[in-house]
Amino acid sequence: MTIKVLIVDDEPLAREGVVLRLEGQTDMQVIGECSNGKDAIAAILENKPDLVFLDIKMPKINGFDVVKAVGAEHMPQVIFLTAYNEFAVEAFRINALDYLLKPINGALFKESLQRARQQISQSRIAHRSKQLTSLLSAHHDHLHQDKPQPVVPSQSDTIGNNDRMVIRSQGNVYFVNATDIFWVEADGDYINIHTAQKSHLLRETMKKIEQRLQVHGFQRIHRSTIVKLSVISELSTSDNGEYEVILINGTRLKLSRTYRDLLFEKLQAD
Repeated sequence: MTIKVLIVDDEPLAREGVVLRLEGQTDMQVIGECSNGKDAIAAILENKPDLVFLDIKMPKINGFDVVKAVGAEHMPQVIFLTAYNEFAVEAFRINALDYLLKPINGALFKESLQRARQQISQSRIAHRSKQLTSLLSAHHDHLHQDKPQPVVPSQSDTIGNNDRMVIRSQGNVYFVNATDIFWVEADGDYINIHTAQKSHLLRETMKKIEQRLQVHGFQRIHRSTIVKLSVISELSTSDNGEYEVILINGTRLKLSRTYRDLLFEKLQAD
């Protein structure tokens, strides 16, 4: 997967710094650099990058203006760059992927790249699935164009209320998207939902959560563990032949013999 990257900053040294940090990232291709908001808007609409490193405080047209001008439907994933932390709330209000303060911390930059890979991969999978659904629907309509068909909701319609979970904890209400979940584990009468940022306890059964997450690419790997296939980075074996599932964030999970063959089948299918 090649990720097309656009770098937008009015400071040449800042742009060069991002380019240098991207060197060695074989899946990242810098397709352009812009020194102002006007050029950034044109480059985004014309070149359709997957990821934009976008400075916030630029003269005349700032980073937020760029997002508004391009529009949500055309805007790629955005990592905002700025020396001013007071813009953080606004950045996340418009669904920025991340927000990095200058001078950029190397470890945080790498975390942002990994988050970008994950989100872009999920977006591409969803786009391909939508295309396939449209093709199948068109083929079905062609075969049965002379026969009146009952209206049946598509899969995307029926799962609309199931792809976000409402979790109440210590007086707060959290909304967790299924696409943000890495893995789920049983925890007594609860289940523990793990995302890249934090974990949440939810009073639900493993069976019900498994049924709910299957359409989002999850697979059970143990009686008490469900994992998203797309975040598995490798499988490790021990001297006694037992397997561990290793996730992209370094988490190691036990793979039971009961679910081993099914997991191998799913991974090969992907």
